[in-house]
Amino acid sequence: MTENEISKIVVDVSYKIHTKLGPGLLESVYEAILFYELTKRGLIVENQKPLPVIWDEVKLDIGFRTDLIVENKVILEIKSVEQIANVHPKQLLTYLKITGMKLGLLINFNEPLIKTGITRIVNNL
Repeated sequence: MTENEISKIVVDVSYKIHTKLGPGLLESVYEAILFYELTKRGLIVENQKPLPVIWDEVKLDIGFRTDLIVENKVILEIKSVEQIANVHPKQLLTYLKITGMKLGLLINFNEPLIKTGITRIVNNL
């Protein structure tokens, strides 16, 4: 399955969740339901996976965690905030660079329409 195929499933599931629950809940609620729905569809999903940084050939476990990683190809960063800060897309791009993955989705469930809350972040895709 390609990154774009995974992305389409994630967007569809996010739309379903947002339509049913709407904005305003905690990020952890959206993350848990997204994890459940994606695994229900047979996808391999890891949540709150530690993300070490390799520096000078030394593995540093310094507390980075991804919200969700789907099929070891797409990183999902879940938000439920009034406005995405400039640092959020940069953070996701850094996660992509650290892991060598090519696609990330920044999903802000606190938007009136979920389509305006999803941002694709690419790393050499």
